[in-house]
Amino acid sequence: MTKSLFAFALTVALGASASAQQKPAAFAPIPAPANVAKPPADAIKTPSGLASVVLQPGTGTTKPTPTDMVTVHYTGWTTDGKMFDSSYARNAPSSFPVNKVIKGWGEGVQLMVVGEKRRLWIPQELAYNGMAGRPAGMLVFDIELMDVSPSPSTPPPDVAAVPADAKRTSSGLAYKTIREGKGGPHPTSKSEVTVHYTGWTTDGKMFDSSVERGQPASFGLGDVISGWTEGLQLMTAGEKMRFWIPEKLAYKHERPPFGVLVFDVELISFKDQK
Repeated sequence: MTKSLFAFALTVALGASASAQQKPAAFAPIPAPANVAKPPADAIKTPSGLASVVLQPGTGTTKPTPTDMVTVHYTGWTTDGKMFDSSYARNAPSSFPVNKVIKGWGEGVQLMVVGEKRRLWIPQELAYNGMAGRPAGMLVFDIELMDVSPSPSTPPPDVAAVPADAKRTSSGLAYKTIREGKGGPHPTSKSEVTVHYTGWTTDGKMFDSSVERGQPASFGLGDVISGWTEGLQLMTAGEKMRFWIPEKLAYKHERPPFGVLVFDVELISFKDQK
């Protein structure tokens, strides 16, 4: 959250607004699976025409609903084996609402549980369906479902007050870990971070969310409210934390939203600024 609200013109990476996206950066291609050309005989098929096989069973039990947010790693190929997108190649998982992506993704992800890896063969009518600038024909995706969470418009149950299990810093910042990270180094005040986040006021009103936009945000830690500058330095890559930021560490009553602000923040990656 920058000192003035972010104003990104961002779109959901796999949704109906894909034609307005920036062109993905070039990455080393990931080889296509041997059965990329068509679903194998043992694939699970749904009435819509979607086919899938489980590559790795999951560890969870809950399946996403249409209004949930999911965090995934994925790679997509055309049936001739050409990779056209991959969060693995970017080394950054993607988060988005289940009901904001192409139909085949929305249906396929709802078949999965956390920890599962699945390969989807998505027919054109459930994919981009002739959308200009997007891959045509059947598309094949390998998807790893990493996390499921409620829609950002649904506030966490402890949004109103700092819970007993939260930790506090000397500045008044309160925080707790929602998901452990990979360990390793922490950002510094001079780092540039890439994050997913959602912010609520203590009465449960969401006022900003990169998750809802379906695109992570990147910024320097010297360019954000002091609660963010301090809080992000407590995290490691892959970690997700909830922060209760007092007004003096937020907008200091200079502009809305006022009062204590609550943020869920996932640190995707960071690097030192030049």
